[in-house]
Amino acid sequence: MCTTTDNEAEDRDAVLCDEGLRYYSDALRGRPPATECPSCLLDLGLVQRLPDGSLAAIPPRLAAGARLDHLEHVIEERRTALATLRASINRAQDVYLESYGKGESHLIRAVRGQEAISATLSAAVHACQQELLTAQPGGGRPQELLDKALESDLEAIGRGVLQRTIYQHTIRTHQPTLTYAERISQAGGEVRTLDEVFDRLIVCDRKIAFIPDPGSERRDTALAVEHPGVVRYLVGLFDHAWQRAQPLRKFPSSRLPPLLTDEVRRTILRHMVNGHTDEAIASRLGMSPRSVSNHMRWAAELFGSRSRAQLAYLIGKSGFLDSVPD
Repeated sequence: MCTTTDNEAEDRDAVLCDEGLRYYSDALRGRPPATECPSCLLDLGLVQRLPDGSLAAIPPRLAAGARLDHLEHVIEERRTALATLRASINRAQDVYLESYGKGESHLIRAVRGQEAISATLSAAVHACQQELLTAQPGGGRPQELLDKALESDLEAIGRGVLQRTIYQHTIRTHQPTLTYAERISQAGGEVRTLDEVFDRLIVCDRKIAFIPDPGSERRDTALAVEHPGVVRYLVGLFDHAWQRAQPLRKFPSSRLPPLLTDEVRRTILRHMVNGHTDEAIASRLGMSPRSVSNHMRWAAELFGSRSRAQLAYLIGKSGFLDSVPD
């Protein structure tokens, strides 16, 4: 049976089938079968239709000459295009490396500006082929960012990319982020949450990682890290956090599960004992200052304290932060 693949009309690849081979053999002997000529013979030019409607068998080398010349020409054009593309990329790579500052490593590059960071991250995710690791601090994310991330993340999972994401516990009360996480989980990704404070981290295929620049006060600079050793180190940090994180299952959006409520409170009180303000704690944990104040009020009532300093003293004395709930 004939097989034809139509990549382009003029470049379709015909495969000579057994039926066509038998038909061609009989035609060469002057006794073409009464059956219809297999299309592969006509496509390959081994049989040509004459003006009077009859069919004539053509020697293979004659039939293939023009076709082979055409394909060789196409291949040569593609080779030339490939060589041109490689040369262009190499020239761009030279300019790229020259753009680094004198004190910068060629394997660590600063990306400045939110739009540039967003475009670079988007390109990296689209180029990701095997694994995408993401640590997203700061609690619930804006709906528009979630919609944009969902589209690219689902596309990556669809092409076989293994995706793992870590959020902070506070996203368990943020319905838009929960909806995003549910869609990702249904597609095959994994989402977990952690009560600890961590910085943003994105790792693509364990080849390039993106981290915030600690020296940037406005947080508008990201570092693109391609040093294999540093990337392995960052993956190790992610894996350790992943082991401590809890899988995100379906919980009512109106409240945290009791265990997670205890963990969030312990984290808040631990930061308070260490001298952080409500605003600083809220920023680190991705929640509102009002929520932090509510937890503080609960602790003050529980321990019977009249001031923040007394509350810190009573918490330290009680061993509350040292105990672990069952």
